[in-house]
Amino acid sequence: MKTKIQRKDNKFKRKIRSRLKIKDNLLRPRLCVFRSSKYIYGQIIDNLTGRTILGISSKDIEAKKEDKGKIDISFRTGEALAKKALDKKIDMIVFDRSGYKYHGRIKALAEGARKGGLKF
Repeated sequence: MKTKIQRKDNKFKRKIRSRLKIKDNLLRPRLCVFRSSKYIYGQIIDNLTGRTILGISSKDIEAKKEDKGKIDISFRTGEALAKKALDKKIDMIVFDRSGYKYHGRIKALAEGARKGGLKF
């Protein structure tokens, strides 16, 4: 069984690996994701200046009766983020999953953003 320190080291290694791939695309803004136990957050950051262009949270998304759980809400959060980005004329981004595995709510947010019109 892995200890807490080893699990954090693995997440750190994944984060560094994904950040190295992002450095190749400095001209494109990046979609940075943070996941807590209750909510998911996404923000689009300008890679050159490091400033946040726009951000959204699953707190801002109203739950519908047909939502089955956090994954459906994450998907709709990604769609809403894509809509806001397209309003600001951003259509090409780089996906920064911040060391999280591309699985579950992270994957749902990315697929929602793709369905909303963002390309990455």
